[in-house]
Amino acid sequence: MKNIIATFIGAVVLLTATPAAAACPSLLNHSVPQLQDDKPQSLCQYAGKVILVVNTASKCGFTGQYDGLEAIYDKYKDRGLVVIGFPSNDFGGQEPGSNKEIADFCRLTYSIKFPMMAKTDIAAPKTHPFYKQLIEKSNTRPKWNFHKYLIDRSGTQVESYSSLTEPDSSRLIAHIERLLAEKP
Repeated sequence: MKNIIATFIGAVVLLTATPAAAACPSLLNHSVPQLQDDKPQSLCQYAGKVILVVNTASKCGFTGQYDGLEAIYDKYKDRGLVVIGFPSNDFGGQEPGSNKEIADFCRLTYSIKFPMMAKTDIAAPKTHPFYKQLIEKSNTRPKWNFHKYLIDRSGTQVESYSSLTEPDSSRLIAHIERLLAEKP
């Protein structure tokens, strides 16, 4: 009788857990530490949003793109866009600081309000699993800092944009607007 009750209770737990798990696309089923306090953040919280993922660096020639990233985040966040920054020291050693130093730089220099995650390995061989999936889905590996991945609301389609693509480029903005117009 105890085994039957345990099995029944287990089945109820499984049934109640399944819908929540199904709501998060496998691409977003990752937890990463937040830059400001290293607290784990589930990327599932962004399910249903259009997501622009960017690997960042504080000492790069493209660092000025922070202004454009913050501007498009501010302009489109209420329509469902989230920009997520992933600082990385993998390209040219241009992000040597600690998470606290990076957070202070982003806040004080560029007034960044979009989510920033802790320093992350982007390049092989230590590529973070989330980035491995982005690379696989887009067939494009970042070659430098400020490479961008645009993810649709379903978390299934990923488009890649090189570091040379400015955040306010007409092609990127048109793609963001097209994805925002699609209902989740």
